[in-house]
Amino acid sequence: MSPATAPRRRVVITGLGALTPVGETHQETWSSLIAGRSGIGRITRFDASGCTAQIAGEVKNFDPSRPLAQPVFPRGADSAPVTMAITPKDVKKLGRFSHLGVAAGLEAYIDSGLDAVRATLRPDRVGVNMGVGLGGLPEIEAMHSVWLAGGFRKISPFFILQTAPNILSGQLAILLDFRGPNVCNTAACATSGHSLGESLRVIQRGEADIMLAGGAEGVIGPLGVGAFAQMRALSTRNDDPERASRPYDVDRDGFVMGEGAVAFVLEEREHALQRGARIYAELAGYAATGDAYHLSSLAPEGEGSRRAMALAIDDAGLQPADLSYVSAHATSTPGGDGEEAAAIAGLFGEARGQLHVSGVKSMTGHLLGAAGALGAMAATLAIHEGVIPPTINLDNVDPACAALGLNFTPKVAVKKKVDAALANSFGFGGTNASLVVRRA
Repeated sequence: MSPATAPRRRVVITGLGALTPVGETHQETWSSLIAGRSGIGRITRFDASGCTAQIAGEVKNFDPSRPLAQPVFPRGADSAPVTMAITPKDVKKLGRFSHLGVAAGLEAYIDSGLDAVRATLRPDRVGVNMGVGLGGLPEIEAMHSVWLAGGFRKISPFFILQTAPNILSGQLAILLDFRGPNVCNTAACATSGHSLGESLRVIQRGEADIMLAGGAEGVIGPLGVGAFAQMRALSTRNDDPERASRPYDVDRDGFVMGEGAVAFVLEEREHALQRGARIYAELAGYAATGDAYHLSSLAPEGEGSRRAMALAIDDAGLQPADLSYVSAHATSTPGGDGEEAAAIAGLFGEARGQLHVSGVKSMTGHLLGAAGALGAMAATLAIHEGVIPPTINLDNVDPACAALGLNFTPKVAVKKKVDAALANSFGFGGTNASLVVRRA
């Protein structure tokens, strides 16, 4: 049978990991999202008193050398176990985005149950694609100050390892002995949406059986926050941090920076079934489009976004009426929310009456390179758990959004059977990623 006529390999989600402003694991993160709990507060990672935006969604009290929930033996039971994400000796070798991403990746690996069947896996059939949007921006900033003060001899020999975005995928591959595709997508705020989608394609093409995929970001520092603030993209509701991120609300005034990491184990369906894996859902569709319109704004009525959604739904073999939840990009910016909402309403048409839409960034802030994976996790667990997370802080829906006839799931989670869901992530440069997950 030729590749053109062979049945397309199906891909399921068998592991999840997350480290976010609202939880140190994917279960804690999900519980917070369902409860409508905000993780946004005053910035503690640097003195932001001179900045117009002084709030963010930080991952607090995180120790990258904390013991894992259980040791893992990726090189066999007779080898030394991996007992922590990063050893104390290696902490200084890696940047914060790697600290966060390795922790989430290892959680997803443990959650998948792969370690129990590790002897049956071919390392060259397991790959990694953990995307990173801005890389080691705080580390670059700090090392520049070191160089100014002390000259070239003071530059750390670990500086490149701390800042290069692909080091996260490389570190996970080394820890877990994954010798398949080892790559890192970088596409602004759509980064991890593309990482998941491109990993789906790798498995569908038969180049791997398993991919550890998602994204991480850790750029809450003077340059990262200050630059977005100078663009007037950030909320300045500094006196009320937990209510600052408010997608679709008439009083929204910009997004809130966040940090964190989210990881998935994607696995070829028959491979997962044969080992008796727990399956959360099927990753059934993916599409990537470009706006070719503006470097930092969505195209009018979200034209490129709408095409991405339509193509992803078609890729999954579904119709818009088959979906009942959209985990929206929904950053809380005055322009972006409305354009995306218009695209959703236009695509779903009469089917929008049965649709719920929500924006989990209302609770976590915008995780940039990890945002797409967080949105996809919300869609996945909505299917698996039968609960749709809310959009908090939605006190007064923007009249332009309200006129679209969409249910933005205000304030309170909704119990509902979800058979298929869509997750969106869009980024500067006009890049769009849409993913469809469905009941396996």
